[in-house]
Amino acid sequence: MNVDAKPAVYGTNVQYAIEVDHLTKRFGTFTAVDDISFQIPKGCIFGFLGPNGSGKSTTIRMLCGVLHPSSGIAHIMGHDVVKETEIVRQSLGYMSQRFSLYEDLTVDENLDFYAGVYGLSKEVRNRRKEDLILMANLEGKEKKLAGTLSGGWKQRLALGCALIHKPELLILDEPTAGVDPVSRRVFWEIIHALSRQGITILVTTHYMDEAESCDLVSFILDGRIIDHDTPQNLIAGEAGARNLEDVFIHRVEQVTGRAVSGTFKEMRFIHEK
Repeated sequence: MNVDAKPAVYGTNVQYAIEVDHLTKRFGTFTAVDDISFQIPKGCIFGFLGPNGSGKSTTIRMLCGVLHPSSGIAHIMGHDVVKETEIVRQSLGYMSQRFSLYEDLTVDENLDFYAGVYGLSKEVRNRRKEDLILMANLEGKEKKLAGTLSGGWKQRLALGCALIHKPELLILDEPTAGVDPVSRRVFWEIIHALSRQGITILVTTHYMDEAESCDLVSFILDGRIIDHDTPQNLIAGEAGARNLEDVFIHRVEQVTGRAVSGTFKEMRFIHEK
């Protein structure tokens, strides 16, 4: 089942930050992303959910203009990701699941570097650095080497660097993987604050409690979208579902025709004397 859905909650007169139309990516005979379509309204927090190898990262790389689609079209803020790649890149900020900044530079120096990449003036750079350091609660850590920060602080610094050019779309690839629960909670409070300011956020996560706080979610499996709606609609529409994880597991079982379960009985060597 491939889904091209427009949840009714958003009505008809909606401006879209992301528009994906029959997007496909093949590597030789392998199809990593298979004819997917979805639309994400501006200012929305969009959760892109699926197991490892499902096509999430390939889709993101196409949206960022790093990979060209084999077929189909994608627009970011109305701009074609293939024909207007540089404009698209200026309009988005990206943060990967792995800390991708310079560990031998300080907090200040990392922010300065990314401000320079986007050609910000010294006045704008300094003003935004001050705001971002306050947002990330990094006051007093400006001269610390990034490599000496804890996981939670590193992620906040990475978020600050992704935001310094004031993007309209923020793409977060498993931003809280390996982060402690307190830092995870703070990070998501920041995400919701950014959304309230009109920034559109695409986030991949394996934490279903995080996904439930998104405005929209898509489930992707084997390169195909298998459901797309608000978390509340998905849970309400699934008999017996207690949470979004129940819905996701059931969708996977429907598509694959196999139960998502494991048993020690299958591991014969465990029972050997």
